[in-house]
Amino acid sequence: MLKFEESARIIAAESQYVSGGVNSNFRLGMSPGPLVFTHGEGAYLHDVDGNKLIDYYCGMGAMVLGHTPPGVQAAVKSQVDKGILFAGQAPIEYEAARIICERIPSAERLRFGSSGSEVAQAAMRVSRAATGRQTIVKFEGHYHGWFDNVLWSTAPALADAGPADAPVLVAGSKGQARADGDGLDVLQWNDLAAVEARLARGDVAAIMMEAAMCNQGAIAPMPGYLEGVQAACRKHGTILIFDEVITGFRLGASGAQGRFNVTPDLSIFAKAIANGFPVAAIVGRADLMDMFSTGGVLHGGTFNSQPVAMAAMVATQQGLTPEHYERTSVYGVRLRDGIRDILAQAGIKAQVTGFELMFHVAFGLDAPARNYRDLTKADKAGYSRFSQALLQHGVRVLERGAWFVSSEHNDAVVDKTLEAVRAAAKDVAPSLAT
Repeated sequence: MLKFEESARIIAAESQYVSGGVNSNFRLGMSPGPLVFTHGEGAYLHDVDGNKLIDYYCGMGAMVLGHTPPGVQAAVKSQVDKGILFAGQAPIEYEAARIICERIPSAERLRFGSSGSEVAQAAMRVSRAATGRQTIVKFEGHYHGWFDNVLWSTAPALADAGPADAPVLVAGSKGQARADGDGLDVLQWNDLAAVEARLARGDVAAIMMEAAMCNQGAIAPMPGYLEGVQAACRKHGTILIFDEVITGFRLGASGAQGRFNVTPDLSIFAKAIANGFPVAAIVGRADLMDMFSTGGVLHGGTFNSQPVAMAAMVATQQGLTPEHYERTSVYGVRLRDGIRDILAQAGIKAQVTGFELMFHVAFGLDAPARNYRDLTKADKAGYSRFSQALLQHGVRVLERGAWFVSSEHNDAVVDKTLEAVRAAAKDVAPSLAT
């Protein structure tokens, strides 16, 4: 049996300096508790208790090339020798910008930032400035950062969320002022009629959505949904924003927008864009993006386009070749379909849905989820027990059901993972069998 006692000891001891022993609340609440790692290599993490774990957190989706990609490491070391931060421009940021503008359909111009939360704020600000309107529409279960004006209805309790055809805003944290939600409205996702009816009121500056719903679940848009939202936005003068913080560079080199062939007005990217380095980007139409330089819309940040992070980004993008996606997709599909088969053989009711490099496992559902409210019917406690059993068999997965795959999850790693899935399913099947 694997032990995690040293992680627990360190977290407890260091809580006297770091609140809760962690620097992000999203690292709390995992069983057996927050873990402390000494190093990573490829698809594996090594913790302070000496455990070697196959990792499907992948840095919450960021590590698309694994934990130790040689090209990224070399680029970072080289740039550190040249300089770290200039409070000015460097050629490497323009190289990075050209790559993104060439790859992403919506990217006529861009600005770099440091996190998805930051660039989401920039997208909302420029949308309000361009339209003269105040309201931003978001969707239940979609996450666009932790700031007060957008942390609403990301994972609401249904008792508080109102009816499905008229959801109400639910704060995501204590301490949020109700007034911070005044410029926000919330709808159910994958319901085109609801979008069309809301936009017809003529007061919406922007619709912001995950182009595929991957913060909660891994749900593809219904056929015609993205196209219909795009058409409604154009009809009513509303800006369409795709949040591709998770989907970007996981659903393909051109993001979800390239995969689904729907080009938004603005898009935001982070996570896998630089394989774990703090890089984010807002990209979009030239007339909108140029409002930052000539239209009086403020966007700033000391660490925006920091040269070391830019070097990591360029090297990451150079690694995201067609061959990378072809090869890694084979591993991801084999893993996803293998999990589905093993759970079915064990008599565990589950829906395993999503994409090649990111998918989701939900216990207890009779059919694939179409939106957040469908996902609330899943057996989260049962899946949590399964994830704990997997950890005992050397596989680390998110308790919310998401699995992220990197280029380092090769056939040998997938073989070991499926062995662990089979063993964990056997462990928990008596309490989950249908």
